[in-house]
Order: sequence, then C-alpha cells, then structure tokens
Amino acid sequence: MIRYPQTDDTAEKAVTDMLDDKEYLDTTTGSDTPKEKEQKDQFEKVCFMCRRPESKAGKMIDLPNNIHICTDCMQRSFDTMNNTNINYEELMKNMPNISMIDLNSLQNQIPQRQKVKKKQEQPKEKTAQKVFDIKSIPAPHRIKASLDEYVIGQEYAKKVMSVGVYNHYKRVFADITDDVEIEKSNMLMIGPTGSGKTYMVKTLARLLDVPLAITDATSLTEAGYIGDDIESVVSKLLAAADNDVERAEHGIIFIDEIDKIAKKKNTNQRDVSGEAVQQGMLKLLEGSEVEVPVGANSKNAMVPLATVNTKNILFICGGAFPDLEEIIKERLNKTASIGFQADLKDKYDHDNKILEKVTVDDLKKFGMIPEFLGRMPIIFTLSGLDRDMLVEILKEPKNAILKQYQKLLALDEVKLEFEDGALEAIADMAMEKHTGARALRAILEEYMLDIMYEIPKDDNIGEVIITKDYITHTGGPKILLRGQEPAQIEMK
Repeated sequence: MIRYPQTDDTAEKAVTDMLDDKEYLDTTTGSDTPKEKEQKDQFEKVCFMCRRPESKAGKMIDLPNNIHICTDCMQRSFDTMNNTNINYEELMKNMPNISMIDLNSLQNQIPQRQKVKKKQEQPKEKTAQKVFDIKSIPAPHRIKASLDEYVIGQEYAKKVMSVGVYNHYKRVFADITDDVEIEKSNMLMIGPTGSGKTYMVKTLARLLDVPLAITDATSLTEAGYIGDDIESVVSKLLAAADNDVERAEHGIIFIDEIDKIAKKKNTNQRDVSGEAVQQGMLKLLEGSEVEVPVGANSKNAMVPLATVNTKNILFICGGAFPDLEEIIKERLNKTASIGFQADLKDKYDHDNKILEKVTVDDLKKFGMIPEFLGRMPIIFTLSGLDRDMLVEILKEPKNAILKQYQKLLALDEVKLEFEDGALEAIADMAMEKHTGARALRAILEEYMLDIMYEIPKDDNIGEVIITKDYITHTGGPKILLRGQEPAQIEMK
C-alpha cells in the first residue's frame, strides 16, 4: 500500500524523515565501484525536476536508479498531492502492468558537458591549479614581450593591454583589507576590421592560460526576445572552463562588434538589440551573480543551472565603429575660426591616426550610453595596417602564414621560399580588399592551391620559390630540382 501525506505538517515531516534516514539516502550508492564513486564525487548532484545543482538547491534526496530530488521539489510535489482529491490507491489498482515500467528510462543521465564540477577543498600540497597568483603574475613587459612574438605592430595597444591585464589579476589575487577598492580594468578596443583585435585577445588568453569566451554582439538581444540574451556570454565562458565555476570566474570574455549595439537613431520601436543590450550588460560588467544554464544558452532548457560571479571576470569589447571618424572630424573642425589662424576644413581628411583622438563624448554621440562607457575605464585604439605591416605579418610572427606553408611542404621534403617582391605584391592585393590581415590568408590560399596540388606529383622537386611574376600572373614560380639550378616553369 502506498501512503501519501494528508497535511502540510505531515509532508514536511516526511521530507525531514527522508533526509535523516541515511539508509534511504544511500540506496543508490551501495553498488557503485570505488572508481565509479570517485567519478561521481567530482560532480554535483542535479535535481531531476528543477535541474538545479546541489550547491544551489541544497541537500538532495537520493532515489533508486540514480535519481535525485531536492527538498523544494519534493515539498511542492507533496503540496500538489494534498490539494487534489485523487484516490491514489484506486489509481494504482486500476493502472495495468505498472510493474512493467522501466525505471532505468527515468535515470538522471546528464551528458558530461552539462555536469557541474564540485568546489572541493584540496590539500595544501595540491593547492589549486591556478595558473598564477599574486606573486607569479607576469609583469607588463613580459606580457608585451610574449605578445610581440605573435602580434606585429600595434605597440600602444599591446602596452595598454599588458598593463590592464596585469592590474586586473593583481586586483583578483590581492588580499585587500583596507577601504581602498580597486575597480575592474574592463577594456574597449577601437580599430578597423582586420587590425588584430580578436587575435590579440586570443593570444593573450592563450599566454595566460585562462578560459576565454568570444561572442558577437550582433546576436545579443534583450531578454525575452529572439536571439541570445546577455547572460549567454557567461554560459560560453563556463563551457570554455569545462564547467569549472571557479576557473570561469577568473576568465576573459571578449565581445566583438560592440559598435553594433549602439543606440538606434530616429526609431519609434523598442531598441531590443541596441540600447537595451547595453543596459542589460551593466550589471555583468560591474560584477554580479548570474544563474546560467550548463551546456546550453537558454535557461528554458532542461539542464542544470550554475551560479557565476562576474566580479573578477575581465570584459574586453571591440568594434570597428564605422563613421566614428566623421564624428571626430566634426568635433575637431569646430575649433576652426575665421582669420589667419583658421584651420583648414580638410585638415583631418587624410589623417590615418584620426581614431587616436577619440573621446568619450565622441562615443556617446556614436550611440554608446554613458553608463556603459563608465564601466569601460580603459579605451584605446588600434591603427590600420599599412603595406609594410602586412609584409611583416606574413613572415615574422611565430605562427606566420608563410611559416605554416613552409612546414606543410617540409613534410614532403620540399623547401618553400618567397621573394621580397612577391610578398610586397601580396600585401598590395590585401590593401585593395580593405579587410586587413584577413585578406592575406585568402590570397595565399588562391596562389598556393596549384603548388600544393602539383608538387607532390614529382619526388625530384627539392625547392619552390614564389616570385613576383607568379603573383602578378606574368610568370610562374621557380622550381629547383634536387641537385639542379633553379628554373622557371608555368603552373597549370
């Protein structure tokens, strides 16, 4: 016979008795092997009904077949049954083949990517696997030196980022006991497309070995509308940290195309993807506890929820900010006056460094709200890439594109070289596309296709030299056979 509580008092007593009954709580763990038990101990129990982890919902009631129910859901279930006039005894009698129900199908089987790791106290000899602490944070000059190995140019931007990151992690790991509270070093990067904004952040996160989440602001909308809500960026960071909340809370979030959420001008509709998104991001940027789904972007998904504190998460925003140059020029031209000391109206038309003169007022006029800019204390610009910088990007960095192709051909025991004239021609073609360094890869892919296809056919080829004539379609590359002098051949 199955009995159900008839009053709220008896329901509460039933829940309490279940929690106090150790034999009942341990019915599902007795058959586990030591290895299985150790693996289970690494992750939190998740309520089968509300999908909240144990750290959030409290102590769980363990049911057979690895099903866990939190006390809140169990209480709500009892309350629901108390408020209905259903005769459960008659219901069970009239339910045919109830013994055929496979409880294994109801198991709380959660995919690995949706499991939340427990916060465990580790012994002193195995102290937390932090990449660095207050004493081992890389100094700004060391951070910049590491960035120099991968990023060409942008000296000012690299210096600003190095100092900002250094101060941020000093703030995170410092034990501040006085009244002086150090604010977050959130950054706003302004630069044309292809200038290296995303690449610098990726390189920085890799050097520091901290989790990184990259999102596009164009996909963000106010909560309740079609698109990703603002808190989804924290979900991506948690996924990048392998669902380790503590590690995620020391990570970096990069929001690209931030200029796309500027306030819309002359609109009568609700600005759900502009100003509303900026407003929704304020708490995240400043620091707040956010409940985010584990392994999904929507809170409506039947997945566990984890609480992440964004207080120590470094937010870096980047955008091209088109038309910002015109706003800056307009402001600077207002200083022009009539007379001998008047500035020419076209004085700034050909100024390649006009973005360096940006002010907060310019960004406000562009459409960024003051509250958002107030939470971005570090604002800096990246310069556009010129021809010489593009040539250096091709050959100088540790993972330069040319070095990648040379490595690929070296696996076929073929040496690959580029003439200086060929590199300059490639840079000129990239300049015409106006997409920055992104154009270099596309151009090289086009010219290397035939070479990567034809060269492996002949084992006698020992060296390939890419010439300017080959890039300009007036000749072919130089092919050096093993033990022979270079000769020009025409690629098919």
